[in-house]
Amino acid sequence: MSGPQESGVFTALRTQLQGAASEFAGGPDALEGILLGMVDDVDRAVREPLEIFPVCHHSPASALAMARRLREKQPKVVYLELCEDMAPLLTELRNCRLPVAVQAFAGEIDGFPQEWAPLSVVAPITEASAEYQAIAYALDTPGVELVLVDRSSDHVFQWDRANTSEAAETDGSPAEAEGAPKSEEAALHGEAVGVEIGDLRPRFAELEEHLLRHGKVRHWSEWWHQYVEVPLGDSDHDTYRQVMFLIGSLFRRLAPGDGSRVRVDEDRERYMWTRMREHLEATGTDPEDCLYVCGAFHAASRVEEFGVHGRSGAFAISPRTATTWQYGLIPSSHAAIEAQFGLAAGSVSIAATTWQKSLTRTRVRPYRLEGQAGARKSRAKKALPAGSAAQAPATDRLTGFLHQPPVLDSLDEAELLGWSVDIVRAARRNGYLASTADAIAVFETSILLAGMRDRAKPTPYDFQDAAVTCIEKDSVPGRRDVRRLVEIMMGGDRIGQVGYEALPPLARDVYDRLEPLGLKLQQRGVQRALLDIAGRPELEACSDVLWMLRRLMPAAAARPIMGERRLGERSIQESWDLALGTHQRALIELGYEGVSLEQVLEQRLRREAYGPRATTAGVLAAVEDTLLYLRSGRLSDELGTHALKVLAAERSVDGAPEVLRRARALLAYYRTSRPELPAWIESFVKTGYAHYCTLLPTAFRDEDATVGQVAAMLGFLFSMESLALSLGCDRTQLELAVAQSHPDDPSKTALLWAAQVQLGTLSRTELRSRCAELLDNPLVVPSYPRYLNGFVHALEPVPGLADVVVEAVSNAFGRLPDAVLLPWLPLLITTLRKGAADLAPLLIREAGRIFPGRLPALDAWIPPWRMPQEDPFATSRAQRTATAPMGAALLAARPATCDAVAELLGCEDGWQQHDAPARPGAPLLSAHPATCDAVAELLGCDGGWAAAGDTAVAGAALTLRHPATAEALEPLFADR
Repeated sequence: MSGPQESGVFTALRTQLQGAASEFAGGPDALEGILLGMVDDVDRAVREPLEIFPVCHHSPASALAMARRLREKQPKVVYLELCEDMAPLLTELRNCRLPVAVQAFAGEIDGFPQEWAPLSVVAPITEASAEYQAIAYALDTPGVELVLVDRSSDHVFQWDRANTSEAAETDGSPAEAEGAPKSEEAALHGEAVGVEIGDLRPRFAELEEHLLRHGKVRHWSEWWHQYVEVPLGDSDHDTYRQVMFLIGSLFRRLAPGDGSRVRVDEDRERYMWTRMREHLEATGTDPEDCLYVCGAFHAASRVEEFGVHGRSGAFAISPRTATTWQYGLIPSSHAAIEAQFGLAAGSVSIAATTWQKSLTRTRVRPYRLEGQAGARKSRAKKALPAGSAAQAPATDRLTGFLHQPPVLDSLDEAELLGWSVDIVRAARRNGYLASTADAIAVFETSILLAGMRDRAKPTPYDFQDAAVTCIEKDSVPGRRDVRRLVEIMMGGDRIGQVGYEALPPLARDVYDRLEPLGLKLQQRGVQRALLDIAGRPELEACSDVLWMLRRLMPAAAARPIMGERRLGERSIQESWDLALGTHQRALIELGYEGVSLEQVLEQRLRREAYGPRATTAGVLAAVEDTLLYLRSGRLSDELGTHALKVLAAERSVDGAPEVLRRARALLAYYRTSRPELPAWIESFVKTGYAHYCTLLPTAFRDEDATVGQVAAMLGFLFSMESLALSLGCDRTQLELAVAQSHPDDPSKTALLWAAQVQLGTLSRTELRSRCAELLDNPLVVPSYPRYLNGFVHALEPVPGLADVVVEAVSNAFGRLPDAVLLPWLPLLITTLRKGAADLAPLLIREAGRIFPGRLPALDAWIPPWRMPQEDPFATSRAQRTATAPMGAALLAARPATCDAVAELLGCEDGWQQHDAPARPGAPLLSAHPATCDAVAELLGCDGGWAAAGDTAVAGAALTLRHPATAEALEPLFADR
C-alpha cells in the first residue's frame, strides 16, 4: 500500500536519517526506505484521532505510563487488545490474587480436528501490566466502558492453527533461547495458547543477535530492561508513545518473510479496527474520548483499515465454529508467564520489583480493582470529570531522545551491599559453604561486570552473574542453584489464586463438601487430612469426594497415605495429603466439564469405554471404577454389556492378563455382594470362554503373543470353566483348542504341557519324564530356562503344578555341571524376574514346603521325587493272591463298615454263623460268568475262578441279597 501523507512534525528527523542512509550505504537503497518508513509509521500513529497507547507485555514502564495517562485523559471508552469473548470474566478479577490468567476452554470441539482437543486459550494478567491498569480504571470508574476488540478464542485457532507446521518453525528460534524453567509453577498454563498482549520481540534472528552482542547482555529480557525500561521509566507521555511506535515499526519492518504469521497479524489489526469503528458508529462516541490499548507491534500497523477513517467493508469477519467455549480464571505465576512467552527466568519477578520501586520513586497512584486481595481500602468513587484532557498536538520528541547520551545511574552501594549479604545468607540456608568473603566478592564482581558492560550501576542480571561466579561450586548441594536463589531474592515467583466467588460451580461444590475436614484447602502447599470414618460417619462423604478427586486430578492433588478403596472393601480410617490449592487450575478445568464430580466422572468413563481405541481391559476398568466411586449399578451394567461387544471384536490377546485380573475381581465382588450374578457377567464369561478357545491355537504359534498373554488366556479358561460349563459352554471346545496348538517357542511348549496335565491328557509322570529328557539333551540345555519360564507362567492357569516346577528347577541345579550351570544361572534369574515376577512367591512358598526347614536336615534329606514310588494296585493284587482263602476276614474284622454298607444296600437279615450251611452264592456267579470276569478284570483279580468248595465263594454272600444288581451289570459288559 502507498505510504501515509506526511506531516511536518518529523521533517528534521527524516532529513537526518536520509543523510545517514546515503552516507553509510553510498546512495539511496533499501536502508533509506526502512529508516524513512519507520518515521512515517510513527507520524501516522501519532496523528490518529483515536489515541493509540502502545504497550509491551508486562512492562513496568508501560504500566507506569498507562497509570499517568489514565489520570490525565480520563477516557470514556477504553479499547483493549484482548479476546472479545473474555469480557464477562474481567469483573471476577477483583475476587482473585494476581497473577491470574483469563481462560477460554473447549473440551468437546466441533469444526476443528479432533486431535486438537481440548482447546485452551489463556491471557495472563499481572499487576505490573498496562492492561491491568486499563481494566481496573474502566471497571471501577463510573461512566467508563471497557470494550475488548481482539479476535475471539475461536478465531485464535481458526487463524493461528491454519498452518501449524509453519507456526512451529517460526516460534522456535528466539523463544527457546531463553531457557525457560520447567518447574511445576511454569506448567500452570498447561498446553494452552497464550494471547500475546503487547508482545515486543525481534522476529529477525540476526537483529536480536546483533542487539544482544552490542548491548553486552545474555538474553532479550536483559536488553529490554537496560535499553528500554530504564530510559522510558521517567519519560513523558509523548516521548513514551513515539519511542514505542518506533520500536514496533523497527521490529515490524525487519521481520522475516513468514507469510502465515504476517497474515494473522494483519488480520488481527483489521479485526480490531473494524470492531472499534462499529462501536463508534453504534454509540456515537467521540474518538477524542477514547483510548486504544494495544501492543506496539500492532500500533505501527500499515493495513488500509487502520484508523477511524480507514477503509471499511473490505474485511469480512468469519463466523465462529459450533465449538462450545467455557470461560474461567485460573491461577498463574511469574514462571508460567516466562515459560509461555519465552522470557528469561526471573524477568517477570524483576519487572514486578521494578514496578514497586517506580511507584515509590515517582509517587504515581496506580489503579487497583475494588476489593482485590492486597489492595488498599477503597475510596469513594468519583464521577468522571466533565472535561477530560484532550490529546495534545504531536511534537517531535524522537530527535531529542535519540540524540541524548545514555543516563548512567549512580552506584547505589547500600542496595548492592544488601543484595550481596542476602544472597550469601540464602546460599548458606540451601547448603552452600558461603561466607562473608563471598559477599565481598559478589559485591566487587557485580561492579566489575557492570563496568565491562558500559553501565555504572549493576543491574539485577549483573548481580546474578556475579553471584553464580563467586558462590556456585562444582555441584548444587540443595534443591535450588544460585541463579534460582537470586530470582527468589529479587521478588520470587509470585503465584496467583482464584477466589471462591470466581470459581466454577464444581470447584465451589468440592470445597463445600470437604468443609467437615476443617482445612484451608484454598491455600497452596500440602495439608494432612485425617478421617476417622468409624468415629465420625459424616466423613465418609468426604472420603468419596477425595477418591473421586484422586481419579480425576493429578496424583499430587489428593494422595492417600493410609487407606485404600477396593471392590467390596471400605476403610474405617484414612489419611490424605491434599494440595488442592497448588493444583487449583486442574480443579477449575474440571468445572468446565460438568457441575459435579459425579457427572464429570461418568462422562469420562463413558468416553473411555466408548472411545475408538477402547479395549476390553479398559472397559472392565471403567466398570470397576463405576462400582468403586459412583456405586451405580445401572452404569456398570451398561458398560459391562458394552465390554461383550469389544471382546467379541478383538482379534489379539494383548490385553488378556488385564482382562483376567479384572474379570476375576468383578466376579468375586458380585458373588459376595449380590444374591445372583448380573446377566452381563454371565454373558461375558460365556463369550470369553468361546472367544479365547478360538484364539488359543493361533496365540500359541503367534510370535507377537507373549507367554504371559497365553497363560492369561488359559487362566481365564480354567478358572472360569465351572461357571462357563454351568452356563452351557462345551468343554470339548477347549480340548480341541489345546489339541490343535503346536507351539515352537520353548516357553509356550512348557505352557502347553501344563494345560494338557490340567485337562488330563498328560500325566504328571509323563511330564516329569519330559523334563528329564530336556536335561539329558545337551542341545536343549541352553534353552531350559525358557522352559522353566513357561512352567512358572503355568502356575497362573494350573497352580497345582507348583511342586513339579520346584522339581524341575531342583533337578537342573542337581544334575547340571558347574561349567553349564554357572553361565546358565544369570539367564534363568533374569528370565524369571522379567517374565514371572508376580508368580515367584507361589513358587518360593512351594519350595519352602518341600525342602527341610533346617540346614542340618538337608544332608539326610531325600527329595520326594527321588523316593521309590510303589504301585498301590500291585500291592493289593499280591496280597489278594497270597491270602485268597481269607477273603471274608476283612468283613469280620470291620463289622461296623459291613453293617453300614449292608444298610445302604437294604440287607436286613443280619450276620450268619460260621457253621451255617454254605450260602448259595455260587449259582449266581455261574449263571452270569461274563459279569464276574469283567468285574474281576477291573479290580485286578488275576487269580481266576476258585474251586467250588473254596470258602472264597462265601465272599459273594452279600451279592446274593440283591441278584438283580448282578443281572443289571451284565448288559454293561456284554461285549466282554
